[in-house]
Formats: sequence, structure tokens, C-alpha cells
Amino acid sequence: MAPLSRVVVIIDVLSFTTSVEVAVSREATVFPYRYKDDSAIKFAESVGAILAGKRGQTPSLSPESLLALPPQARIVLPSQNGSVCTVAAQESNVITIAGCLRNAAAVADFINLHYPSEAVSVIACGEQWGNGSLRPAIEDLIAAGAIISRLNQSERSPEASIAMSAFKHAEHDIQNMMHECSSGRELAAKGFEQDVVIASELNVSDVVPVIHNGAYKRGGNE
Repeated sequence: MAPLSRVVVIIDVLSFTTSVEVAVSREATVFPYRYKDDSAIKFAESVGAILAGKRGQTPSLSPESLLALPPQARIVLPSQNGSVCTVAAQESNVITIAGCLRNAAAVADFINLHYPSEAVSVIACGEQWGNGSLRPAIEDLIAAGAIISRLNQSERSPEASIAMSAFKHAEHDIQNMMHECSSGRELAAKGFEQDVVIASELNVSDVVPVIHNGAYKRGGNE
């Protein structure tokens, strides 16, 4: 969709884009990276950044672990979902934004202010099964709908309308939905329930992470 769009919003609620929002809210610079291998170490060194470790380490692809980031930190966040989609969007040279439940309203307001008549693609990244195949993730669909429902665009695709309906259905029970969905249960079972709590908070942030020179930084609503 990126070549057909002016703006692409990447959504990976559990947990890449929520982690990006938490980090950028602390004035961090976040470099997405598509591979979780030794090349990530070299990449982090090349940009003078800390490489996120495995979940459970600090920092990692865990929103809770990023709450203690020092000011002006530089961090590389490898992710097989959100980072991969971010890198793909960058290859088409579009405005790339990290969206989640926490900043859904802020992202929509930012787009309405700066790109009111442009084509916007909101990408629910999904998850992966153990064999690497795509696993649909309702948390991403719901967050996509939360953003789409506030956009001023006069035309919406059928997919966008379905996402919006999913959000309207979940809006008044969103925390329970996040905890009970497959990804939420999976994280809780691994001991990361607090990550689900953080990711479930709706419209608590005015931070809009936007890609600049290969890294997410605060775009703001100014």
C-alpha cells in the first residue's frame, strides 16, 4: 500500500509501536531493524545506539522496560512485525508513523492537521505463528479502527470500515479485550501482563512518533 499512499501508519500494539510510543515520549530516538541476529549488533554500533535485548531484559521490546529509559536515549528495536513493516514503508519514501491505542487520537489529529486530503494507509501488522506464517491480531485491527474513526477522509476502504466497526465494538471494554485476545494471553502467560496493561490504555498520549532519517522521533501536533 505504501506506493499508493502519502502517509502510512504502522500498528503493532503488542508490542512494537507501543514500545516506540513509550520510548519517544521520553525523547528517545528509536531505530527500527528487521532482523534479530548478529547484524543488529553491528547496526546499533553504526548509529551509536543501544540494542534492545530479549523480552525480560532492560531495555527490550517491552513497553514496561522502556519506562526507565534515560533522556535522549538512542535505541534499536528489532521486530519481525512492526519493524519489518516500517522498513518496507520507508522504502517508498512515505510519511511513516507509529500508531497504537495509547496515541490513537493524537495520530489522527496529526494527520488531519498536516495531511488532510492525502491518501492514508493504516497497517495492522499482525503476529506470527511458530512456523513464521501470519497470525491475525485483533489488537492491531482495533487500534487501526481507533485511528481511522477520527480521520477526516471522505472515502474509506471496506477494510477500513471493518476496522472502525471492530473498534466501536471494543471501545467500552478495550482493556478486557486486550487481556483476553491471543496476544494478550500469550504475554500474560510469559509474565508480561504489565505490558498488556500499558498497551491497553486508550488515548493517554499526545506523542506522534514519525520516521526521520531512519528513526522514529517525536513529530508532535505543532
